[in-house]
Amino acid sequence: MSKVYADKIEPRESTTDVTIGTSTNTVTLTGNDLRANTVKDSGGNTLWTSDGSGNLSSVNSGLAGNLKLLTTQTASGASSVSFTSDIDDTYDVYIFKFINIHPITDVQPFSFQVNASGQTGFNETITSTFWDVDHTEGDVTGGPQYETGDDQAQGTGYQRLARGVGNLNDEAMSGELYLFAPSSTTYVKHFYSRTAEYMGSSRIIDNFIAGYINTTAAITEIDFKFDSGNIDSGTIKLYGISKS
Repeated sequence: MSKVYADKIEPRESTTDVTIGTSTNTVTLTGNDLRANTVKDSGGNTLWTSDGSGNLSSVNSGLAGNLKLLTTQTASGASSVSFTSDIDDTYDVYIFKFINIHPITDVQPFSFQVNASGQTGFNETITSTFWDVDHTEGDVTGGPQYETGDDQAQGTGYQRLARGVGNLNDEAMSGELYLFAPSSTTYVKHFYSRTAEYMGSSRIIDNFIAGYINTTAAITEIDFKFDSGNIDSGTIKLYGISKS
């Protein structure tokens, strides 16, 4: 076995590649790291590119996983947050993640509604269920209990995802909503949600919501808002889960 000691190995021409090993070899780096801004496979396909500071781009889809962040909206005194694009037949499942949604007005339910393709007004027909459990800071527990005032039976109003979020500086709501196959023109559109809210009475409420949007038309838009008052702050992220 021979050894080559060098500070730098370069090709003799800028268009010539330096090849280390062959397709039948294993190249081992002992006690060192391999540094490259662009990494490709043997077919010349880019796996990822770094900017030299650890930030990746051009990540190959085979490495990206099946959960894709599509868009992020941050509210600041908004009356509602609407997603009017990105909901199509690209993905089978769409997930909305709510991060510290804070109301201007105290003790406000947080809700959603949708539009079918070509429709306006966010008033599609919904049938739903709403369960919750709660625990106060004084160690008083409640539930599980069914909330008859927060479900819908062929209703066209906004569907509640939280019952009464507080507006003090440390109070907010977080959670997620799953929407299944919104582009289907055969089936109704199922959804379920789980949220955790700091209710405006010093308690945590764990909410479980499920239902269906009773239309076979494709759902293309969704809107989130509090029953009264604006969304003071908070972030909503939209993800798609790939079909593969």
